[in-house]
Amino acid sequence: MKVKVISVLEDNYMYLVIDESSRDAVAVDAAVPKRLLEIIRKEDVVLRAILTTHHHWDHARGNEELAQLCPGLRVFGADERVGALTHKVTHGQELTFGAIRVRCLFTPCHTSGHMCYFMWEDDSPDAPALFSGDTLFVGGCGQFFEGTAEQMHVNLTQILGTLPKETKVFCGHECTVRNLKFALKVEPENEMVKEKLAWAKQRDDEDLPTVPSTLQEEFLYNPFLRVTEEAVQKFTGKTDPVEVLRTLRSQRDTFKRPKERPHPQAMLAFDWGLFGPFLDKK
Repeated sequence: MKVKVISVLEDNYMYLVIDESSRDAVAVDAAVPKRLLEIIRKEDVVLRAILTTHHHWDHARGNEELAQLCPGLRVFGADERVGALTHKVTHGQELTFGAIRVRCLFTPCHTSGHMCYFMWEDDSPDAPALFSGDTLFVGGCGQFFEGTAEQMHVNLTQILGTLPKETKVFCGHECTVRNLKFALKVEPENEMVKEKLAWAKQRDDEDLPTVPSTLQEEFLYNPFLRVTEEAVQKFTGKTDPVEVLRTLRSQRDTFKRPKERPHPQAMLAFDWGLFGPFLDKK
């Protein structure tokens, strides 16, 4: 099982997971069809399915175009709002694509229909992979747009946190440096946070991805997985794990928020080249 990490849009990741024996492939969060198809041609594989973590445009907007270009393409997701959806999946459901096994893990909170995908190959020495969308990030977790701290606590402790510790974590966005700067504010004495942040900054300077991490690593520096740690509780002024998580997310939401971020629709327009005629006139 080979995972191609594909950087798209402002800071998104989409992924192409390849069964190296059959040369079949599945895509996770196929946001930019043109870029995905370039990789598919380069790798000489056949796209069999799309796994969508959630319906947000920066994760799912390529589904309809790919479904038109690839007749018979299956599109999996847990939310009716996912474009071109052909197969609605449920928590614990298992899928098979050649040698690739997939377990669907329902993690509502960022959206009410968010699904993560845990992948492995039987009898393979390679570590399994978790495609966590906008639920679990390197050093952080997703915003609670359509859910609660109680839901996210279940997601992180009972669903994702109980996976094998060697599981590789492939998340939906490159926000590791920002996440770890916040983690350092939460735990200024945590040496693992300092080391990971220094590494992430270097990767960022070299324009290289910080994914994947491992679940084992996340428990050492991700404050959202460390809600029972004394230092994290001291920072939040809470002891109940759900309240610690709720306070952490609230603090992270306002932590060094960029003064101006491009409007998502403006980013989309640039990506589609809609501003081209105007720029050409200058």
